Amino acid sequence: MFAVAIWDTALSALTLVRDRVGIKPLYFYSEPGFLSYGSELKSLHRGPRFDPTIDAVALSEYSSLLYVPGPRSIFTHVSKLPPGTLLTISDPSRPLPAPEAYWSLEHVAKSGRLGDRFLSENEGAQLLEQTLTQVIAEHMESDVPLGAFLSGGIDSSLVVSLMSRVATGTVKTFTVQFDDVAHDESVHAEAVAKHLGTDHTTIPLRGDEALDYLPSLCEHYDEPFADASQIPSLLVCKAARQHATVVLTGDGGDELFAGYNRYLYGIKAFPTLDRIPPRARRVLAWSLRAASGPFLEQGYSTASRFIGNLPKERLVADKARKLARILEANNDVARYNELVSTERRVSSARTLPSALHESFEGHPNSALLDRMLLADQLSYLPDNQMTKVDRASMAASLEARVPLLDHRVLEVAWRLGPSALIHKGQSKWPLRKLLYELVPPSLLDRPKTGFSVPLSKWLRGPLRSWAEERFSRSALAQSPVDGAEVRATWTAFLAGRDSLASSVWTSLVFENWRSRWL
Repeated sequence: MFAVAIWDTALSALTLVRDRVGIKPLYFYSEPGFLSYGSELKSLHRGPRFDPTIDAVALSEYSSLLYVPGPRSIFTHVSKLPPGTLLTISDPSRPLPAPEAYWSLEHVAKSGRLGDRFLSENEGAQLLEQTLTQVIAEHMESDVPLGAFLSGGIDSSLVVSLMSRVATGTVKTFTVQFDDVAHDESVHAEAVAKHLGTDHTTIPLRGDEALDYLPSLCEHYDEPFADASQIPSLLVCKAARQHATVVLTGDGGDELFAGYNRYLYGIKAFPTLDRIPPRARRVLAWSLRAASGPFLEQGYSTASRFIGNLPKERLVADKARKLARILEANNDVARYNELVSTERRVSSARTLPSALHESFEGHPNSALLDRMLLADQLSYLPDNQMTKVDRASMAASLEARVPLLDHRVLEVAWRLGPSALIHKGQSKWPLRKLLYELVPPSLLDRPKTGFSVPLSKWLRGPLRSWAEERFSRSALAQSPVDGAEVRATWTAFLAGRDSLASSVWTSLVFENWRSRWL
């Protein structure tokens, strides 16, 4: 992981370089005759020139995705250097050249999926274990105290298991405990830690504690960034820093090995939707949108009793509304955009994020799962997941290392093939198969929760007055967003529309950021 600036004294040329996957950030600001760069937007604000004009497309994408996908930034004149590229500037008065790729994720994906590059199940399992063991051993090299984040899920449990295998002493592990049982995984993490014999620390987090961190979010996340798990990420980093200077994380497993539920839904639902007449899809979408939340919850519960094999689902009504939007979409690109987007705001213009669009359009004949994985690895992984981890860890002066995103692991993952990633309905099968040899499956197999927070509960409780202040008419009068729409969404949420929580949080984060940086 790196971001590098090199000044060539002989050629009077500046070269900016960013790591292959985008673990570390690198921003640059350009106007005719001027260029500045840095790892944080706040450093560019302090340059001799800075035009704070907001990029309207970036704002639209943020409102849908909760983050600003690169190479755009929230500011018109600021760009993010794409992962795996270098940019050389010798004359800032001329238009900037295009960044040059020194390592291409798309090339890795395409070459890995060629038939003669596929690995058999046994070959893949053996190579994956060897690669992960070597990479994790290298990531554990440190002259300062080292630990790991442990949620009790597949990714972090595998990283900690392999750390325990190669460590000379006891591994330190850390997890967050929420005051909302539906979001708390600390019991599972403690069970895995006990099995592996780690020195485990559980860090409690209450909603009222989040208030202490909210004002500083816009200081650490220089762009609007509305992934609410940034709060527990920041807390666990600050707490872990009291015991360690370096931590290993399990980030990247979902994006490399098809861990998100949306992959399972996509490969099952998208081909089926093409066989349903458009008119019928529109009628079904209308029905789902018109149904009340309690009705949808009760309907799913009743279907589960009769069918018998439906998985337990949280927020059934939210997912039904999302399904309605997917039903109205006319192709896989638009459907996937709805899968990864928040509740639609009717009066807001929406654009398809460029990285997702290019991923699909550039590979129209590849497997649907491959196209979703590539889209996420190009956009969601660097611009959401790595942004969250990097800013939270750096705010705590903690070095967070991500062994699953070592390029050697990524290259092995693309040689396994779509059918090897999902086995009999189970995602991340290569990681599961390896982990089951180290940790009993009974400690691991449960519905995916994710590193989320009880957002609706917090917004109606300890965060409500903070939100009311930023959603006041006087505050929104200065904002580039539609203030009336924001207030209407807030009012509907307070009246019981839990599905609007993400939209409310997105607006709240933007207003908090705007009040600080504009």
